[in-house]
Amino acid sequence: MMNKVKLSYICKEGGKYGIPASAVNFDDNLFRYLRITDISDDGYLLDNDKKSLQEKDAEKFLLLKNDIVFARTGASTGRSFFYEEKYGELVYAGFLIKFKLDEEVVNPKFIKYYTISQKYKKWIENCQDGSTRGNMNANTFANMEIELPNRKQQDVAVSILSSIDDKIELNNKINRELENLARTIYEYWFVQNAEEIWERKKIEKLGELKNGANYEKANTIGKKVKIVNVRNISSSSIFIDVENLDEIILSENEIGKYLLDENDIIFARSGIPGAIRLIEKTKENVIFCGFAIRFRLNDKSLKNYLFFPLKRNEEFAKNKSGGSIMPNISQDSLKDISVSIPSTQILKKFNKTVSPIFEQIIKNRQENAELARLRDFLLPLLMNGQVTVN
Repeated sequence: MMNKVKLSYICKEGGKYGIPASAVNFDDNLFRYLRITDISDDGYLLDNDKKSLQEKDAEKFLLLKNDIVFARTGASTGRSFFYEEKYGELVYAGFLIKFKLDEEVVNPKFIKYYTISQKYKKWIENCQDGSTRGNMNANTFANMEIELPNRKQQDVAVSILSSIDDKIELNNKINRELENLARTIYEYWFVQNAEEIWERKKIEKLGELKNGANYEKANTIGKKVKIVNVRNISSSSIFIDVENLDEIILSENEIGKYLLDENDIIFARSGIPGAIRLIEKTKENVIFCGFAIRFRLNDKSLKNYLFFPLKRNEEFAKNKSGGSIMPNISQDSLKDISVSIPSTQILKKFNKTVSPIFEQIIKNRQENAELARLRDFLLPLLMNGQVTVN
């Protein structure tokens, strides 16, 4: 039997807004700052753009056991994050609202899973206000109605879904270590122990730069195609997750102009200007938005190598950013970046070493996509009590 309750009923306290302060560069001696952009669509903590907070009252906004926060504004309205001690000390930002779940009346982690369910997402769509972007307040979240099965079924659901999430997190941890390994190999070969003087070239000599597609979301004429947006760049570290891209409709002619392939390099033009990512191989057509720039290499064997010096140049690109409202970069600013090109022999050895690492990263990501699909399939069945374990 399901019991319908409001979120406020299963909370010890709630509706507390985060600290309205500016982030600073990440520092182990400061609290980490949790922003909307640090939370993935399915509630994971993202580590690719960590920031800290330097405010005297920061400690008052620390997340504690059984806390859950909700994004209250912007395109990510409703995105949730359930805090666990394994994440370390986190101070939550002003665009997040905190509720403290009462473990005496609910399994707190059950609510975490409820907030990535389709039922919850539908509720968010129906509740948002604001003329140009989503906006929800603490009272709206407090009055959210949740259908709860009995506590035993809650515990069963959490146990099964958590085991899937644990495997996803393990794969993510392995991937972070593999990324660090690949970076260390690059640093050792080409930065710390470079013994040769290689030719330096500006990247405009190494390939073609192209701005992405501008489009109308309301367009209904053409074909569906997946598109890389800036948020897909900001939520990734090396490879863009092609599993969770938005879909738009464009004419076949327009799609053809902006197609990506596995040998392309992507730059963010705005939001996180100069950020660089790779695209993994996919059978589906994928294009890129107008807030990104595609770098199509003349010599595809340079892709793995170029990722690392261009990654080191992200700060350089940020410093060249322009724009008064939203910092951005242009093709011209990217063209000024120059890199050293190793000999063909060294490049082959590097690719032979690094390619298997990248392939394993992609394999782990693909396994995570399968696990996420399994979790999302089981989620409504477990939450509605349709699947039970004796």
